[in-house]
Parts: sequence; structure tokens; C-alpha cells
Amino acid sequence: MKYLGAHVSSSGGVENAPINAANIGAKAFALFVKNQMQWSAPPLTKKNIDEFKTNMEKYGFDYKYVLPHDSYLINLGSPESEKHKKSLSSFIEEARRCEQLSLKYLNFHPGSHLKLISEEECLQKIADSINTAISQTDSLIFLIENTAGQGSNLGYKFEQIKTIIDEVKDKSRVGVCLDTCHTFAAGYDLRDKKSFDATIVAFDQIIGIQYLKAAHINDSKKGLGSRVDRHESIGKGELGVETFKILMNDERFDDMPLILETIDETLWAEEIKTLYSFVEK
Repeated sequence: MKYLGAHVSSSGGVENAPINAANIGAKAFALFVKNQMQWSAPPLTKKNIDEFKTNMEKYGFDYKYVLPHDSYLINLGSPESEKHKKSLSSFIEEARRCEQLSLKYLNFHPGSHLKLISEEECLQKIADSINTAISQTDSLIFLIENTAGQGSNLGYKFEQIKTIIDEVKDKSRVGVCLDTCHTFAAGYDLRDKKSFDATIVAFDQIIGIQYLKAAHINDSKKGLGSRVDRHESIGKGELGVETFKILMNDERFDDMPLILETIDETLWAEEIKTLYSFVEK
């Protein structure tokens, strides 16, 4: 079974996210557990936490289909000591917030070397950061999101993600969120059944399908291998409708959060309905 949703607003408090997700007919959702453009934020209050959990139950959401995303400021691969320290501290703070909310995952972009250190050094810093975060949290699973490879961002090659996972000591606490736009922009084709299957087989052979825990469902404004991260509404980009018909009928994407980050939030309810309509009975 597929669990679709979108990255909804948590404006006014995290407790509003389940309401916003229910309003678009979602069975899953993503959110920020703090302001994504600020380093620090006031702690979650008991009211925030209690009302979030009340709304989760009220609207029938399962915690395993919620996919919080970390702050955009965080760079766990930063070559600059102070910025890396700040990133790691913020990352751990957000992870603890997720655990306060009884969430299972924290999704994050791996990091960037900023052309100041080698890819190898950067990947090691990312893995070391995950190990530190694991040691300072209880049970949260950290999901590495594959990237488009724009600028100096790493994680666009499946081999890079494998390198990070190989260095994580507790493999039960790490996984992958596969973004369709990023995958395509990074050079992995998804536009027809043969290409889609070849890409997922490559993921399995290089990383391991057991690490696939979530997906971001986005069309792409830019072409195959463009290395440009520009999302588009479903069926309106370079991927086209066929990609999503294939995905919605692929059991490898069952029982996980499938999250829209498409560019027009007024279309999310319609996109969710359309995607579910692709499921062959």
C-alpha cells in the first residue's frame, strides 16, 4: 500500500502539521520541526508535543509515515570547523525534537565540501556526524536524501551514499530517502519501465534496497544529468506522468512515506488524488 502526502506547513506550531496534511487528503506528511532558516528556536512546549500527538491520533496518521526534514542551514560535511560544529549541534537538536514528537525518521541532505576539502574527507565528516547524532539520541533513524549534485553537494551518486552508510556504525539507524527529481537530475533515468527498473536495481546493488525507507515524489524542471535541483509539479516536467505511474505500481515503494515537494501547493490535494488513481487494481 502507498502512503502519499506532502511537505506541509507547521506554521503556528508543529501541532498544525497533521491538520494541514489531513486537509489535502494525505496519508503521510513531511514537516520542519523548527524554523528551517534559523539556527536556533525555542524548545517545543508540552502543549506543542501533546497537541501534535492528539492531532496525529485524531486524523489517523501513523508516526512511521511522517518524514521531518532538517534545516537547510545544516551542512554536516562542512570543511569549516565552526560551521560544522554549529551544523552538528543543530542537527542533534532537531533529532531530539523528533524523538520528543515520537517520530521515527529525520531526513537530511548529506552535505557539501564547498571545494575546500576532498569528496572523501567530506563523506567521512558526514558519516562521523551521523555516528555522533546516533550516540546522542535514542532510536531515531537518519535518512540520507540523495541530491541532484548541484554545486559541491554530495550524495548524488549512489556510491557516495554507500560510502557514508559503510562508515555508520549502527546500520539499523540509517536509511535513504530517494528523491525522483534529484535522481533524474543526477543522471539516473526513470522515464520508462526499463530505465526505472535499471535505476532501482543499481540502487539495490550499490546501496541495498533494505535502506530505502522513504521517497520524495517530484517532477523535474531540468533534464537528465543536468545536476540542477529544480522541482516541478507532477507530469509538468522532464520526467512526465509515466514515471509516477510506474512508481505507484512498484511494490518496492510500499509501506513508506511518499512525499510531494512539488512547486504549487494548491495542487497537492489534486496531485495526491491523481497519483492514487494510477494504482492498478
